[in-house]
Amino acid sequence: MPQRDTLLHLIAGGCSGTVGAIVTCPLEVLKTRLQSSGLTLRPVFQVQLGTVSGTGVIRPGTVTPGLLQVLRSILEKEGPRSLFRGLGPNLVGVAPSRAIYFAAYSKSKEIFNGLLVPNSGAVHMSSAGVAAFVTNSLMNPVWMVKTRMQLEKKARGEKKMNALQCARYVYKTEGIRGFYRGLTASYAGISETMICFLIYETLKKELAESQLTSRNGEQKGASDFLSLMLAAAFSKGCASCIAYPHEVIRTRLREEGSKYKYFFQTGRLIAVEEGYAAFYRGLIPQLIRQIPNTAIVLSTYELIVHLLGDK
Repeated sequence: MPQRDTLLHLIAGGCSGTVGAIVTCPLEVLKTRLQSSGLTLRPVFQVQLGTVSGTGVIRPGTVTPGLLQVLRSILEKEGPRSLFRGLGPNLVGVAPSRAIYFAAYSKSKEIFNGLLVPNSGAVHMSSAGVAAFVTNSLMNPVWMVKTRMQLEKKARGEKKMNALQCARYVYKTEGIRGFYRGLTASYAGISETMICFLIYETLKKELAESQLTSRNGEQKGASDFLSLMLAAAFSKGCASCIAYPHEVIRTRLREEGSKYKYFFQTGRLIAVEEGYAAFYRGLIPQLIRQIPNTAIVLSTYELIVHLLGDK
């Protein structure tokens, strides 16, 4: 039975992750471009008052391009297919990644339920943290290649690297260590996963209790899974806003030939050179992408577990 349960969570996690990756790929490309240090900032000139003579002083500054401007630039210069850059390694990686994650989460929750107060917040946070640590450690090379492909800017008609060529290039120029750039930032991002699952499991428990009292033992219906989608969306939205800066740092660490070397050094450079607002560049497409993606993934996962688990 434990082996069957593990296989069930592997299948459910893999299927749900694949569906979510395909639907939201263009938004991930936009998010990665906005996070990059290679983003072309628009120059502006600001008039500031308050000098001794009372005259204004013109100071140069920069404004980050918006989501629609980056989208228009990609479509005009690189073509619509560029919005799906990195989908190959994403599809290769997302199924095993989600499968590993949900299997590890389920197994960890089983273990922590025997050590801590069953189904408590501590159990959910600890299980999510362990699952994220295992998944990030195993899958970082795949996500590294995906990020590099998404950051590659080539005009229409120019040949772009496929996933295998990109992997070979990373190995040739940076060695094995190159595939693990950004791993420290991914570990820092475990906090986002822990917050997300703490909120999600709490809401899921509340929904289950309310449905139990109002339904008198009837089978789950479409409204139940819609409720889970909304719970997942709310959970991911809260977690993303709180822990988003690690995403920007991770993208910078994965840039080719960049000055960013370590997690805290990268964070310090971004703060000094671009200001604290730079830590939230790309947050809007991230929320637009991650909220429905997480809702799709978690509700699909719950549906598959429900359907296969009853057999």
